[in-house]
Amino acid sequence: MFLVVSLALLVAVTLAQEPHPCRSPEQFEGRLSTFDPDRRFYRTARFAYDDRQRRFREFEEVQVGRDDDFFDKLYLFNEGKEYRVNVRTRTCNVTGITRPWIPFGVPPDARFRGTADIGAAGVPDEHVIVNLFDGTLDNNPYFVTVSGTDCIPIQSGFFSNETGGVLTDFFDISIGISDPEAFIPPRECSS
Repeated sequence: MFLVVSLALLVAVTLAQEPHPCRSPEQFEGRLSTFDPDRRFYRTARFAYDDRQRRFREFEEVQVGRDDDFFDKLYLFNEGKEYRVNVRTRTCNVTGITRPWIPFGVPPDARFRGTADIGAAGVPDEHVIVNLFDGTLDNNPYFVTVSGTDCIPIQSGFFSNETGGVLTDFFDISIGISDPEAFIPPRECSS
């Protein structure tokens, strides 16, 4: 009997230590890069993320083939509006948002696949422990890599027949929003 109880306790402790799907901090900002090799699409962006009021702002440089373009985009999901300013032409396009708000982090149905050290594992302050998850959304596979302690996004990727494979890397993340006007619609959109 002692052996059965000990084994059950060991299994419970082991399962309790396994990372579970998590939600990223409610507000943060940083940079991201997205690569889609099928469409020869590459973009980099500075962004601000607010899960509390379901808002996202990004200043992006998009490269398709050899062409570069620059955009200022603001997504206000609670209002159902998207503002897109072409930085070169200073023209604004305001449209409705029909897709749902999807918070950063790991979806609740994702499977934990393991942990990894990024950087020099044996050197203090020179590495980060990450958690690896994967799953499917509408029969399309995805993966998510987040920091082990705070669920900060590090990398995500997905594949679908419509989009092909898309890979996004997150970096220079800081908690909170430094610009109090980050979610005010661009002035080009007020006229």
